[in-house]
Amino acid sequence: MALRACGRIAAGSSFVCSQIVLSRVQTASRLLLPGRIDRTFPARSTSSDALRSRLMKGTFTELESDSARLPASVPSDSGQQIALLMRHPDQPQNAKVLRVSIIGAPNAGKSTLSNQLLGRKLFAVSKKVHTTRTRAMGVLTKDETQIILLDTPGLTTPSKVKRHQLEKSLLVDPWNTLKEADLVVVLVDVSDRWMCGRLDFEVLKCLAQHPEIPAILVLNKVDLMKTKDRLLNITAELTCGIVNGRKTRVRPVIKPPSAEKQANVTPQSSPNVNNTDHAVGNALSKEQLRQLSSQRGWPHFKDVFMLSSLDKEDVETLKGYFLLKAKPGEWQYHSEVLTDQTPEQICTNIIREKLLEYLPQEVPYSLTQSIELWHEGTNGEVDISVRLYAKKETHMSMVIGAAGQMVARIAQEVSGDLSNVFLTEVRLKLSVKLKK
Repeated sequence: MALRACGRIAAGSSFVCSQIVLSRVQTASRLLLPGRIDRTFPARSTSSDALRSRLMKGTFTELESDSARLPASVPSDSGQQIALLMRHPDQPQNAKVLRVSIIGAPNAGKSTLSNQLLGRKLFAVSKKVHTTRTRAMGVLTKDETQIILLDTPGLTTPSKVKRHQLEKSLLVDPWNTLKEADLVVVLVDVSDRWMCGRLDFEVLKCLAQHPEIPAILVLNKVDLMKTKDRLLNITAELTCGIVNGRKTRVRPVIKPPSAEKQANVTPQSSPNVNNTDHAVGNALSKEQLRQLSSQRGWPHFKDVFMLSSLDKEDVETLKGYFLLKAKPGEWQYHSEVLTDQTPEQICTNIIREKLLEYLPQEVPYSLTQSIELWHEGTNGEVDISVRLYAKKETHMSMVIGAAGQMVARIAQEVSGDLSNVFLTEVRLKLSVKLKK
């Protein structure tokens, strides 16, 4: 329960792997297995044939007397997705809306939390940093309330973007997204003992620049904490002992001798406010930056949640909080909208996720993608051909793997994920070529 605190290769050649997985009916059936139904949508006595028919037709927009609307899928055609995004919102009379911006240090679990809140995997997830490269939006519609989740890249600095040759969207998007928000969620990975002792400096800058936007602290991955009592100390540090304007009392934790040695290690060095690495979104004076650099936390959080984003009950608790915080207002999107991403963006992001997951070190970051084919068949199946370009032959060899097993695995898993997103059969062909 959530705690509220409250590849063989010849030079110049290319390797191709094709995988076909999950028919439309298989996908629908898998989504309806016991224990995998989103708790937001109550069980009902609809016949399996009728339900499968709705899923296959892509019209599962509203079940009779259901308290929530579950869009059948993200359209696999870009034109249809654009048309859906432009469709007039079908809002009820007493419509409410809440725009939530989820920010945090890289790899804090922002995309995982967004996927869990939406009940669908729409955002790429990986154990490596900078999986999310641009801002993406997800929409959760329940009853008269629409929650817009703004998933952002992990906050970073211009020097890191330049050093690792990352997209500039990693610098700009988090700051721009914050301006759209009604509520800010600061996500912290408490299993990272080097980072959980103080808020990331870029996060503090965001909060200080927009103090008028309510913010909550969400401590993620609490299931990985061996000593739960540490959560109280972490909460005290990251909130400066103040939540919703009130001082919090945290009892001292008796530390074992081994913990005393760890306490002498500074989890995160204080930032140097005199350098020029604060250009993006910076409207703070040097004095304000100097004051922030001495802070370990933010004393203006409205609430604190401790959860595991992989636990459905925990996520439901946070989702319920969002629904309560929604204010009367016009919906921005039709209830069938799940995300503002195009089908092609979803595809390339999921491929990037698998590359990051299975390839070592800098290899996945150096690969580029090109969609060569995107074709919908007469029965709704989708044929996709994507070419990966590698800068080095060694990198190409790693992508292909022994006897083509690595690229085959990636193609298979991406096909499965896309089948779940589009609710139709997806045939993905991946090819790898040396970039000249």
